[in-house]
Amino acid sequence: MQIDLAKMIDHTILKPNITDDRVRQVCDEAKKFGFASVCVNPCYLPMVSELLRGSEIKACTVIGFPLGANTTETKIYEAEKAVGLGANELDYVLNISDVLNGRYTSVREEMERFVELRSKHEGQIVIKVILETCYLTNEQIIRVCQLARLTGLDFVKTSTGFGAGGATVEHVRLMREIVGPELGVKASGGIKTYEDAAAMVKAGANRIGASNSVAIVSKT
Repeated sequence: MQIDLAKMIDHTILKPNITDDRVRQVCDEAKKFGFASVCVNPCYLPMVSELLRGSEIKACTVIGFPLGANTTETKIYEAEKAVGLGANELDYVLNISDVLNGRYTSVREEMERFVELRSKHEGQIVIKVILETCYLTNEQIIRVCQLARLTGLDFVKTSTGFGAGGATVEHVRLMREIVGPELGVKASGGIKTYEDAAAMVKAGANRIGASNSVAIVSKT
């Protein structure tokens, strides 16, 4: 069975060595194929917001990226600035050390700050929390997903693409099982082919983060 993946894909370009021309190309590709969003580093938000103006494609950016090790205050400041620059969707990296050390109160409090930010903007932005699942046990993934559901985030996301590993079918399936139908699940990191993406969707993902988006939807 064929899956229409385009509307599920965040067309992503987060490398440090990108150019304006490449960003323009990515936006053109997003409009051509009808991707869900274009995901860029915050400095490119003004350009992307302008290039996507008048389309249904969202401007997405990353916060606390890629380590998640900034303070919550820094992340919220960065998020506010990003919204001001035109971001519709924010993918923020949780503090991985907090999870590894069992500081789940801090994880929850940071999630609540992002939910407050979303409320301040009257629900016009989408918040995704990046777990970086390659560093976590299943038990830790479960705890974080439970907190995301409890606090009311919009999505849980597997990976930054800069960690020791990317999305796996097993982690996506586990995340979907925990968050249920209320939250989205974004699979990101190492997804290069149509078959990779389709497997993630079958496991429960309803958003895909990929830089190889055109090849994925072209099945090449």
